[in-house]
Amino acid sequence: MAYEVKNYDSLLGTQGMSDTLLKNHFTLYQGYVTNTNKLIDTMMAMVKEGKAATPEFAELKRRFGWEFNGMRLHELYFGNMKKSGHAISEGELKKCLVHLFGSYEEWEKAFKAVGTMRGIGWVVLAYDPEGKRLFNLWIGEHDVGHLAGTIPLLIMDVFEHAYMVDYGLKKIDYIETFFKNIDWSVVEKRFSV
Repeated sequence: MAYEVKNYDSLLGTQGMSDTLLKNHFTLYQGYVTNTNKLIDTMMAMVKEGKAATPEFAELKRRFGWEFNGMRLHELYFGNMKKSGHAISEGELKKCLVHLFGSYEEWEKAFKAVGTMRGIGWVVLAYDPEGKRLFNLWIGEHDVGHLAGTIPLLIMDVFEHAYMVDYGLKKIDYIETFFKNIDWSVVEKRFSV
């Protein structure tokens, strides 16, 4: 069963993000879905042909993490956005953020600081259900920086393609726009899993 491209056209018209930026981003995401499916098919064919112990198979297997995580992180990113956003409630997630960071504002400042770091990647608010802790993670290049067993709650893309069409090098302006369009109801639902 192949992965299918999800439709995020409901984000078109989002204030602060042009339709050109969003459509380009959707096209990039579609490529991750396509490549994920191609890699699965190719690797399965190689296994059936007895080629699973080859260097070519090993390189495809390594590439798979890049493509799959590129697909999934984009789905989580687009999924936690909504035109004009949806405010965080006074529920358990906010209480946990306040407990760990001192206040919601201190958490937000820390999350945004990770986003302004030099480099390309993702900023993720992740929850460790075993340790009952929240972390602001930097995930570089899709497949480096994930903490095993954590649940991604809030995902912000900070690769240049996420903002340069509209913001040039002003990443902080993009981050401010992103925060205005967070759908906290989705993020809170991820936390309650």
